[in-house]
Amino acid sequence: MRGGGSVSLTVGIDLGGTNIRASVVDSAGEVLDTVTAPTPQSARALEDCLARTVRELCGRHAIGAVGLAVAGFVDEDRATVRFAPHLPWEDAPVAQRLTDRLGLPVILEHDANAAMWAEYRFGAAAGGRNVVLVAIGTGIGAALLANGQLYRGSFGVAPELGHLQVVPQGRPCACGKRGCWERYCSGTALVDTALEMLATDPQRSTVLAREAGRDPGSFTGRRVAGAAQDGDLVALDVMADFARWLGLGLAFVSDLFDPDLIVVAGGVSTSAPLFLDDAREHYAASITGARHRRLARIRTAQLGEAAGMIGAAELARAALEAQRDAVPVAPARR
Repeated sequence: MRGGGSVSLTVGIDLGGTNIRASVVDSAGEVLDTVTAPTPQSARALEDCLARTVRELCGRHAIGAVGLAVAGFVDEDRATVRFAPHLPWEDAPVAQRLTDRLGLPVILEHDANAAMWAEYRFGAAAGGRNVVLVAIGTGIGAALLANGQLYRGSFGVAPELGHLQVVPQGRPCACGKRGCWERYCSGTALVDTALEMLATDPQRSTVLAREAGRDPGSFTGRRVAGAAQDGDLVALDVMADFARWLGLGLAFVSDLFDPDLIVVAGGVSTSAPLFLDDAREHYAASITGARHRRLARIRTAQLGEAAGMIGAAELARAALEAQRDAVPVAPARR
């Protein structure tokens, strides 16, 4: 390659509100080394921790660039964090600050975009052209691949699919609206739906009713899924409700984007055998003109929790290689 050859190793960082996970990733998407740390709560301490984490990895590997996956709004240049609800940055030029401290190119990316890119390059979305990734955890994160390119919108924040309103005046959402899709189709929604069903008829589920009564704050979507796996009647109804909302939402998404592939990712996707087949049926029944169009394939993600780090590292590698390609090469002396 012109301008210095290909970049073999980069660092991808998955920055969450609780933990930082940074990995060295090679050009085949293999994770070679990982460092974790708790997420500091002030901007200065957070940047100190990120720099220290990368330097630790640089001490063991020759690193060419760094990609940082952020759960928040990243500007169109992938340099500034506009807003991140669980991080202490607002309109912060994070990429330049870290570049100055590390002496390495740093790019930012929305965490769902990073996961999408990893799945496209190395996982479940390989071979797709127009792909939607729906990451279902506490809420819904989403990413869109259009003709093999990440679509970020005009200002870097697309697509916010979790906040499509599916129930007017429905459940309140932390975004300030009511009835958002993620309020009915997420790990949090599993808990809310279970509590609503238990309030209506607590005798149908001795296990969930007992746990909810003992400590409602410890009641989790994972526990609801586990109870469904064990045959609990209310938990099975909760998963059926979740499948319905997932299928309806994916039909909305397909009407908007007409993807050939949909990848379901995030923590809830680990329970896919409990809901995905039903969701596919609801999707097929709800999409506009179903009998006259091809339906998207719906698959679960393959790379798990490493996807954000792998994708951020791969995007950093691509950005650095593009930058090196753009540098003119001086003619050789005769």
